[in-house]
Amino acid sequence: MKSTRRIVGLHAAAAALEHMPEKLIAAWLDMQRMDGRIARLKQELDGLGVTVHPANRKQLDSLAEGRPHQGIIVELEMPRELSEADLQDALERGAGFFLVLDHVQDPHNFGACLRTADAAGVQGVIITKDQAVGITPTVAKVASGAAETVPIYRVTNLARALGWLKDSGIWLIGAAGEASQSLYEVDLNIPLAVVVGAEGKGLRRLTRERCDFLVKIPMHGQVESLNLSVATGILLFEAVRQRRRILA
Repeated sequence: MKSTRRIVGLHAAAAALEHMPEKLIAAWLDMQRMDGRIARLKQELDGLGVTVHPANRKQLDSLAEGRPHQGIIVELEMPRELSEADLQDALERGAGFFLVLDHVQDPHNFGACLRTADAAGVQGVIITKDQAVGITPTVAKVASGAAETVPIYRVTNLARALGWLKDSGIWLIGAAGEASQSLYEVDLNIPLAVVVGAEGKGLRRLTRERCDFLVKIPMHGQVESLNLSVATGILLFEAVRQRRRILA
């Protein structure tokens, strides 16, 4: 049986229809609120052959579990995690911008990282098989659609997978608070994998040793570190900034 999740609201439903129509399984609509937007979405759902269940507001409130649904809820298949073989195929096709998460366990952080990865144009997110969160309904919800758009590769041996990236000409840049180099002092306009460690623990020793160099985000206040997903966003978008500057 396939795992599913439900998303609620007009904007979320419209985005699902636009970006992942093949994942739609069913929908619940408030037929007493058949305004223009709801009617258009129903027409699209009918055209795709998606089962549409008429529902009243009380039923939708229950299905939405307190989230504002605006008269529509849709059910989707959960996105699929990809394998090591899929990662090797991507490398052979020339993918050169990755995010690597080393034993990240918090679903909200993982979901936020996926959302940022999508916005930055990352071509794949690599996660570990053990001691790491995978794609869950919470992750998919926080990711706001990015769990369906960014390839997610789950690998058994991270050190070995990082070796594949290096063999493909991809530089491994690890995030470490004790690094001697600032993020803003290094050239990121290269085939690149940004490697980020777990919440509160950082990079494991073997992962750290695989990195070509380590960088830190300069901190000027009293706090010693940033939230994992915030730090990941800063790292990825510095790479985006440098690429855009070179191409401009």
